[in-house]
Amino acid sequence: MQTHLITALLLLPTIFLISCSTPQSDFKVYKQSDGQIGVLAPKSAKESESQEIALKECKKMGKSGTRISEMKPTLNDNFPTTYLYVCVN
Repeated sequence: MQTHLITALLLLPTIFLISCSTPQSDFKVYKQSDGQIGVLAPKSAKESESQEIALKECKKMGKSGTRISEMKPTLNDNFPTTYLYVCVN
């Protein structure tokens, strides 16, 4: 009984964090001509969430990591921030 309680207490924060994260479909991703990955982030997004999206794109290109290059505000109300990432090995 006690192990079930401990397991439940450990899972609750994880479930809470998952439910609070921004869905990946709310991000817009593009690749620039210089090879950088651009991520248009919705208002509710955190920088770490956009980095996860960029990392997935970098892995598709055979790279193992990302490094933020630039963060720019936009005039778009739906996507107020653009993050630019460089893919690294």
